[in-house]
Amino acid sequence: MVTGLIVGVVVLVLLGWAALTYNRFVRLQVRAEESWRDIDTQLKRRYDLIPNLVETVKGYASHERGVFEQVAQARSAAMGATSPKEQAVAEEGLKGALKSLFAVVENYPQLKANENFMQLQQTLEQVEDTIQRSRVYYNAVVRDLNTTIRVFPRNLIASLFGIKEREFFMLPSEAERQAPQVKF
Repeated sequence: MVTGLIVGVVVLVLLGWAALTYNRFVRLQVRAEESWRDIDTQLKRRYDLIPNLVETVKGYASHERGVFEQVAQARSAAMGATSPKEQAVAEEGLKGALKSLFAVVENYPQLKANENFMQLQQTLEQVEDTIQRSRVYYNAVVRDLNTTIRVFPRNLIASLFGIKEREFFMLPSEAERQAPQVKF
């Protein structure tokens, strides 16, 4: 009788622990998905700003067609990315194209003084900051989820329910990790 009671209590404790562990996985997965959607929203906001920026610059530098086409292609590639790894690679291409666009702007002082262009540039910088903060948060949530999946005995619950690790949203190249050079 006592043995049956002890076994029953142990089984209940194990089931309770398994339920709590599973619920933790669910919470972390929801937070990871939510934080990825936050990044996605900010990226969409950036993609919506880019055509306005290009059109503003086009009015001043219409002979720079190659740069405009490069920005349009990079924007399309970034919008079509589906995983964090693909998104990171596409974003690197888009950042390079935007750098080329801003290099063109340097040749047109009257454009740099244009109020519409300045406002678009400031908005783009704000979006970039928001994307960076969102990426940091997403990676922190993914770190917590992946760590929880790997830790014993929680890894048993993760494998039992097919809970998989997520990809980090990381910069794909060494060039992006280096600080930009500022010249006056």
